[in-house]
Amino acid sequence: MSAQWERLQGVGDYRRVTKNASVPAPMEALLAAALPDGKGWQFEPKWDGFRCLARRDEDEVTLTSKSGKPLARYFPEVVEMLRGLKAEQFLLDGELIIPVGDALSFDALQLRLHPAESRIRKLAKETPAELMAFDFLELDGESLAGLPLSQRRKLLEQFFRNNETAGLQLSPMTCDRDVAIGWLERSGGALDGVIAKRADQDYRSGERAMIKVKQQRTADCVVGGFRYAEKKKEVGSLLLGLYDDQGLLDHVGFTSAIPAAERPALTKKLEDLIKPPGFTGSAPGGPSRWNTARSMAWEPLKPVLVVEVRYDQVTGRRFRHGTGFMRWRPDKDPKQCTFDQLAPELKPSELKELFG
Repeated sequence: MSAQWERLQGVGDYRRVTKNASVPAPMEALLAAALPDGKGWQFEPKWDGFRCLARRDEDEVTLTSKSGKPLARYFPEVVEMLRGLKAEQFLLDGELIIPVGDALSFDALQLRLHPAESRIRKLAKETPAELMAFDFLELDGESLAGLPLSQRRKLLEQFFRNNETAGLQLSPMTCDRDVAIGWLERSGGALDGVIAKRADQDYRSGERAMIKVKQQRTADCVVGGFRYAEKKKEVGSLLLGLYDDQGLLDHVGFTSAIPAAERPALTKKLEDLIKPPGFTGSAPGGPSRWNTARSMAWEPLKPVLVVEVRYDQVTGRRFRHGTGFMRWRPDKDPKQCTFDQLAPELKPSELKELFG
């Protein structure tokens, strides 16, 4: 047993891992409104990428998604990078990210999930992915899962010192809650939030044993249209728009978080405002293989209503997920609802400075 294991004797529960062992389910997190206070917490950025468990066993390298699906064929450059490390047996928990220019691109990650190997190889050269590691589960055939996080972190930092290479990143961490709050406030769209973990806790595979606080930003949007609910002629969702530099109203997302008691009166109000074209720039898409013509039909509105919504991430100038309805903004001029209010993503170099 190596000297690093001798130093860790009596701490936690490490055990021998058999060759070709299956990948454990990743530890998950509970969503919270605020970061926990008090001693014993370790805070880490929640990166905007694909969660990934990366295992190497000599020449065999596997990348496994959060749902247990294999990812290696979609990220061959990451596989080759891991295969080239000095360490020959390890299991890392982390996030696959793709820096594109001065931002982290979730779109570029999604483009990798393509059936054609030639397309994947081309994208791997044009927009190479990186592995941002934040936890360490196995090393040299020994399981680290039973060790407390503080000890796993020390071993992870040592691993990086011994295996430093392009494409492999060590995720920052802090034990200072104020620093972590600063990450949330200053990180723009480059992060998905902050994760809080107990420093004395072992790795709880498949359990929601961490806490995550996601970025929740707000934007004032023009209601450029609406969709009826599926089973009755009552508003189901509001279609949101922002004005671009040319003064065109682009569709950016939707909100369906409308209180049930308000829907009848709101439906009548919206129907009185129906008037084409609604959106003058990019408009809501039509039916697809997942949505029928009925479910995708929408009514255009005069651009006079403004609503404040809460959102987390922006991808391709659109809200990636449904937004949370906050309040109507009758005091807001619709023309003031522009893309400028969306927080820009920080450059990777600025992120390093932020976490310095």
